[in-house]
Amino acid sequence: MHTKLRKMVLLAATWGLASAAAAQEDHVAIFKNVAGGVKVVRSNADLNAAPGMGLFKSDRVVSDAGASAGLVFRDGTTLTVGSSTDVAIRDYAFEPKDSRYAFAVYMAKGTAIYSSGKIGKLAPAAVMVETPKAAVGVRGTRFIIQAE
Repeated sequence: MHTKLRKMVLLAATWGLASAAAAQEDHVAIFKNVAGGVKVVRSNADLNAAPGMGLFKSDRVVSDAGASAGLVFRDGTTLTVGSSTDVAIRDYAFEPKDSRYAFAVYMAKGTAIYSSGKIGKLAPAAVMVETPKAAVGVRGTRFIIQAE
């Protein structure tokens, strides 16, 4: 009886680890660096950001005063989030085999530096950065944006 129970527990643990690994592979970006208090708002939960942590579509990155974070997306796009910034990942797709590209973020407040990766080069019309007062279609490779 104990052997059967141990096998079931081991199988459940293995399945749980495999599910967690599969979910982590679905990330659209990772934190390259974090300085100060930076949180990820995901499904109404606040998580402390850390280097190597994955980000997903619909995640929000919120930095405290004096904090900053560097994000690297799967296509090589970088977004450096400055002090007191709130930015949400609205859409992201990087599927070159299917020619499917999307990069859409909404910056409610703060400052960020965008540097385009492959999406910005292969499909510049697929890149959109929005603020409460403006929408920016990216046609260049690097810019700073501020929302108050």
